[in-house]
Amino acid sequence: MSRRKTYALVGTGGRASFFYKALVSTFKETSQLIAFCDVNQTRMDHANKVIGELGAEPVPTFKAHEFDRMIEEMKPDTVIVTSVDRTHHKYIIRAMQLGCDVITEKPMTVDEEKCQAILDAVKETGQNLRVTFNYRYSPHNTKIRELIMDGTIGDVHSVHFEWLLNTKHGADYFRRWHRDKRNSGGLLVHKSTHHFDLVNFWLGTQPKTVFALGDLMFYGRENAEKRGVTEFYSRAYGSKAAENDHFALHMDKNPNLKAMYLDAEHEDGYFRDQSVFGDGINIEDTMGVMVRYENKALLTYNLYAYAPWEGFRVAFNGTKGRIEMDVVEASYVNSGGDQALEGAVKGKKILVHPIFEPPYEVKVEEKKGGHGGGDPVLLNDLFGTPDYDRFNRAASHVDGAMSILTGIAGNRSIRTGLPVQVADLVRF
Repeated sequence: MSRRKTYALVGTGGRASFFYKALVSTFKETSQLIAFCDVNQTRMDHANKVIGELGAEPVPTFKAHEFDRMIEEMKPDTVIVTSVDRTHHKYIIRAMQLGCDVITEKPMTVDEEKCQAILDAVKETGQNLRVTFNYRYSPHNTKIRELIMDGTIGDVHSVHFEWLLNTKHGADYFRRWHRDKRNSGGLLVHKSTHHFDLVNFWLGTQPKTVFALGDLMFYGRENAEKRGVTEFYSRAYGSKAAENDHFALHMDKNPNLKAMYLDAEHEDGYFRDQSVFGDGINIEDTMGVMVRYENKALLTYNLYAYAPWEGFRVAFNGTKGRIEMDVVEASYVNSGGDQALEGAVKGKKILVHPIFEPPYEVKVEEKKGGHGGGDPVLLNDLFGTPDYDRFNRAASHVDGAMSILTGIAGNRSIRTGLPVQVADLVRF
């Protein structure tokens, strides 16, 4: 029997449990979780409690400043990075320098300088870096890749892509550390990395030129004041004004959020339940982007974070016809419920419109698990024994870079009012 691969995880916040629960349960025959690392001991203790409830033994914990010692003592094969976005590059680069492969949560990093540092480290160390784009594995998204690969609508010349984040999920980015662009790169990087990666994946190409506009138009105190709001608060916990606010997050009423954040905030001062109508928000909630790709295809993309429903609409126009896909997703708050419901599909429809023939619907069977059944497939790809994949869904560091560079270019375009050439941002 071959030796189990060993994994250490840094950053035990909301996304981390997706990985560590799988390691100690479904994939315990092929994989072994051996350490946690975080700035917050309470949160690591909670993670150990969670894996204990799944029948696993607690693993050693290391504070963030002990990251090197963790690698030296535990000698993991792979480090999983699920920390705050702006710290991803730090752990990715150091882990590779110490001889480890890396799996990182998206986005790979938040700006072009950090992206260049990661690309250089991959080249210098020869280590492997994977980026976890679970949307590639959603059956309906894989089906679009298949239809385009098989020439169903010929050469794709243009794409229109609209993504809606509703007032539950979308609002959540304005309560947390994501509301500061230094931490997350804003939604064009943190969230849209999924969407830009899908376009790269679907079309089999890379972005060349990006132009974007965006602003904070709904969240934030100033926008609330314009709509006549007169009562404000800094955070929901202990606030009378938050009791009847639809946008407030009450962590004390959710055992998992309480254990992970409310009970842990005495260590690092991080408040998970900040008001979405407070001061200090510097990310956009309304964005429009145009992209020209290396294959000359054009993308028009819109994202807004205060929609009445959650999901997306995308249309592809090609030389032989058009594909339209509408997807409605279940809304969620990160760490606020069953992770298998994150991105769960409530409804979907794929229509193919050949130029000279009647349109027809393409049926896709959804599977169990988050993101329309894509999450279990991704986890098996990472930790199990994956089968041959003609769609090449496993995302490399190059895929990770090309997805965020669209958003990074978009951020620069918003700042300058000018189009941005992706080739000017980093050297490959």
